[in-house]
Amino acid sequence: QVQLVESGGGLVQAGGSLRLSCAASGRTFSRYYMGWFRQVPGKEREFVAAISPSGGRTYYADPVKGRFTISRDSAKNTSYLEMNSLKPEDTAVYYCAAVEGLTYYTGSRLMRPGNYDDWGQGTQVTVSS
Repeated sequence: QVQLVESGGGLVQAGGSLRLSCAASGRTFSRYYMGWFRQVPGKEREFVAAISPSGGRTYYADPVKGRFTISRDSAKNTSYLEMNSLKPEDTAVYYCAAVEGLTYYTGSRLMRPGNYDDWGQGTQVTVSS
């Protein structure tokens, strides 16, 4: 099990940028796939982005492609979500998630919340118009 703590959320105007961080502790960070999801009240948790343990593979949901960038720093045990050109529809609670890379995870598997074992508490992102 790995413990995850998100930070970096806040209020930003449309067109602005934010960088979310997800600090991991408890296990070997470099073994884990990391994902970012978001959720608004009354809706299901939605996939945003994911990254492989090595950082060599990244996946993005269509609504954020070209605007968001996921990365990881194994020296800091941290995953990042750089969000640019933010839109009001990006407003949500953003969660990071982790699953140990005991098997190979395809992009489609990484898009499903149920395939992750560990979750952070979430950080609110609000984009004003």
